Amino acid sequence: MDALGGAGERQLPVPPAARPAPLWAFGAGPDIAPDIAMVMRPPAAPRRLLARLRALMAGDEAPLAELVRLVASELVSEVCSIYALRPGEILELVATEGLYPDAVGRTRLRLGEGIVGIVAASGHLLNLPDAQNHPAFAYRPETGEELYASLLAVPVRRGGRVLGVLAVQNRAVRRYTEDEVEVLETVAMVLAELFAATTQDGAETIFTTTVQRRFVGTRLMGGIAVGPVILHGAGPPPRNLLASDPQAEMERLMAAARRMQSGLDELIEQSLSSVSEAESAEDGVSLDEGALSEGAKAASREVLEAYRLLAADSGWLRRVRDAVGSGLTAEAAVHRVSGEIREKMRKIADPYMRERLADMEDLALRLLAVLDGAEHGPVPPGAILVARRLGPAELLNWHGRGIAGVAIEEGTTGGHAAIIARALGLPALGDLPNLMDAVDEGDTAIVDAEQGLLIFRPEEEMRIAYLRAREASQAKLAHWAELRERPSRSKDGTPFTLMLNMGLTLELDQLDLTGAAGIGLFRTEIAMLAHGRMLDAREQAEIYDRVLTQAGDRPVMFRTLDLGGDKMLAESGVSVEENPAMGWRSLRVGLDRPAVMRRQLRALIQAARGRPLSVMFPMVATLAEFRAARALLQAEIERADSPPATLEVGSMLEVPSLLWQLSDLLAEVDFLSIGTNDLLQFLFAADRGTPALAGRYDFLSPAMLDLLEEVSIAAHNTGCRLSVCGEASSRPLEVLVMAALGISTFSMAASAFPAVKEAVSLCDLPALRRVLMSIRGGEKGASSYREPLVSWCREQGLDI
Repeated sequence: MDALGGAGERQLPVPPAARPAPLWAFGAGPDIAPDIAMVMRPPAAPRRLLARLRALMAGDEAPLAELVRLVASELVSEVCSIYALRPGEILELVATEGLYPDAVGRTRLRLGEGIVGIVAASGHLLNLPDAQNHPAFAYRPETGEELYASLLAVPVRRGGRVLGVLAVQNRAVRRYTEDEVEVLETVAMVLAELFAATTQDGAETIFTTTVQRRFVGTRLMGGIAVGPVILHGAGPPPRNLLASDPQAEMERLMAAARRMQSGLDELIEQSLSSVSEAESAEDGVSLDEGALSEGAKAASREVLEAYRLLAADSGWLRRVRDAVGSGLTAEAAVHRVSGEIREKMRKIADPYMRERLADMEDLALRLLAVLDGAEHGPVPPGAILVARRLGPAELLNWHGRGIAGVAIEEGTTGGHAAIIARALGLPALGDLPNLMDAVDEGDTAIVDAEQGLLIFRPEEEMRIAYLRAREASQAKLAHWAELRERPSRSKDGTPFTLMLNMGLTLELDQLDLTGAAGIGLFRTEIAMLAHGRMLDAREQAEIYDRVLTQAGDRPVMFRTLDLGGDKMLAESGVSVEENPAMGWRSLRVGLDRPAVMRRQLRALIQAARGRPLSVMFPMVATLAEFRAARALLQAEIERADSPPATLEVGSMLEVPSLLWQLSDLLAEVDFLSIGTNDLLQFLFAADRGTPALAGRYDFLSPAMLDLLEEVSIAAHNTGCRLSVCGEASSRPLEVLVMAALGISTFSMAASAFPAVKEAVSLCDLPALRRVLMSIRGGEKGASSYREPLVSWCREQGLDI
């Protein structure tokens, strides 16, 4: 079958006497040529085939020989064959009707070899009218398949993973119809479940699924996790595939669709009512300032109405009904149709269409949940969550249920899921193309977020090695805990101020656990992202009060809302833009929608209640923007019943334009905090969410170090407090280099705190300054100073 492609002339094998006569020999008149007869005879009805399959599977055994004979007969095919994926990525012929029987167990192909190998490797079917002339055709003389021209091969998949290939062949040069393709795909789905059931019963499985797979991704949060896979957004395949009563199954499907639709109607009404009209007028906010509530309401209605229309889309539901009418259960029909649509839409690059894909996946899960009525089961110990996309609320929910690591197919370092993972100290990887297609629920997985590796179905020795590595890492954390009471100072006695970045109240315990000097960045938008909506003034004040209370005498720098870019809320009024990182986001939204910003500033003042308050504004591009934001804050201070005991107002330095306004800005701020994530991407015009640019421009480059030195000198000369709160402050080497440039205050993720503190305590800062000066004065035009700096640090015994 998928065998041709050999060189030289081929000797046609003589069919053995025991070989059954081809099916076209029965029922075709003597005046009709065999090939013509095959084309003219219509395929059997799908319902009849599924009914016969159900009867076959209902017996004590469902041998493969019977299955291929049944499929060949019902599809009027001269050949039906099954290839199974074996260890070592080998495809083996395990059953055939029409090819030589002796080829079973003998014919093997490598993954990617021949047509069958291509189908298994790609996960996509091939429909070829003349397979022997296909460039990938790989000849296997023991099969006797040179008699056949047309070929239809479909992957046998379960849980997104290819287990083998099901193929049919005919002598006629023809392309198989859409109906025939659909029938064979349905049989392949049944076949996958047949062998899964065989495995669960403890018998020897035909499809061996132990082939190790390795992915290289982007580190979102460091660490190691080892455990079973849980799939998010792709539940297990339906347990029952074939319906005994199609009419009753159709009624069950439509009843579930109506319940789902009713639930969406309730969701729309609840969402719209949650946007209170009173919010816009609270505490004297003018009608114009409150216009955002109406805009948010309209945006919410548009999004949810579009979602509801998609749920009721007649085309999607009609295809599901047709599948049920062919003999599938409602669950199997939804699973199949949503899978077909997902495969087609994944090839579309248009962002709008990809969003519809996300909606479709969610709707399929909703409908399946209504049909199944099952609750989430317990999370097994050490579980690894695998997802295509993941929101902050979803990640928090899964973390609360006990996952130990996460891998996100479309995750980026700048996404808010990554921010949440870092806040939770959860090992996480992103940017993993085709991840969901390669893994099945329950597979053992290793998340090596230190090296950016994700490994499925590892060998036992590898699994044990990673478990030992994880234990060693935990022992290292225990050692770092001893540093908590030590003062933050370098080997030569230079003092440092080490603080934490936070965004959730559940992180507050980390202040005492690390011994941090305070909170150098509290991301106020994270709580809203976690809730999935804008919070009112009272809800915000409760959060800020909790933060200030638990921080005690330690300082807290509250950053105002930084929404937009990759952090979106429907109620924020921020729309999807072509270049969101440089669009309408952050402080720009706050200044254009002052009601939202004043509500937050009022909540911060209410939470302070006579305590010190520090507020900093993000994404400041001009001195005028800072002054406008400070004026809004001052207006709220003047009208407050209980103003803060002291008020400090600062700015983030993220936009390079501020460098040419630096002296004037430093004269007006109480403190300045460098946000290295945005500053780096704006400096080099390199979107940090673009995988192709990851690592292209180094933080330890001449341009970045020159900029940091200039800012450090200017802040020192004016007496302005300077800190760094971007991701670079979580990396020991970057912190040491910035310290050598005169910066001594850093705010970082709690997970990075011990390593940074230990590196600082072991570093001879004057010696590093001399080395850095020598390196920077050396060869001009270098893209990065990282390599010589790493070499020097390792010579000093520094673990960077």
